[in-house]
Amino acid sequence: MIYKKSPEEIALMRRGGKIVADTLARLQEALRPGITTAELDRIAETAIVGAGATPSFKGYRGYPASICTSPNEVIVHGIPSKDVVLRDGDIISLDVGAFLEGFHADSAWTFPVGEVDARVAELLKVTEASLDAAVEKCAPGVRLGDVGAAVQEVAEAAGFSIVREYAGHGVGRALHEEPSIPNYGPPGRREVLAPGMTLAIEPMVNLGEPETKTLGDGWTVVTADGSLSAHFEHTVAITDDGYEILTKA
Repeated sequence: MIYKKSPEEIALMRRGGKIVADTLARLQEALRPGITTAELDRIAETAIVGAGATPSFKGYRGYPASICTSPNEVIVHGIPSKDVVLRDGDIISLDVGAFLEGFHADSAWTFPVGEVDARVAELLKVTEASLDAAVEKCAPGVRLGDVGAAVQEVAEAAGFSIVREYAGHGVGRALHEEPSIPNYGPPGRREVLAPGMTLAIEPMVNLGEPETKTLGDGWTVVTADGSLSAHFEHTVAITDDGYEILTKA
């Protein structure tokens, strides 16, 4: 069942979204070669709790950290660790959620660490552009398949592949709500968007092939071929005449 939010509930999510965006900005400022993903997790937890919210991910189905830190070939759900030290030329997806007064907001961004080569920079640029294209599709009366098809069109036109085993999702009172939001088409199908729906739209795009595998910790999802992966996400509310990004800086 898709749960539509009232204007008052969306206002709460907007406040949580600002906390998420501010936390991602702090993390971006802290990124440098030599920092550990455990230190990034500490920075994020301090920022979220200091703003009066709770990390959405900590304890979720037993997840042990406040954010997900997914470097290089890790697509999603990477667990922060003092043993994972970032190096110049790495990329890392930082996925942040905040729970405030009964509602979640969720966003992720993939950042370069130092200098990355041109094709890797293009992967980041194209994945972000695919998110933008998907968000721009959001409006009452639009089919959810059109949103996913927008991601697919941008990413595949640039020669990259779409992760199909994982998808975006509704978000609000629960971290994961209906509907599921695949990052591919076909257009013209699936649920019809309506005011009050709140969606976590999150393209996951690979430099190589689309296949994935999950590591032995039960959380960390990596590309099967070891290629790099990028992940961008916003929480978006459907309005009467379009959309509002609730996690925009």
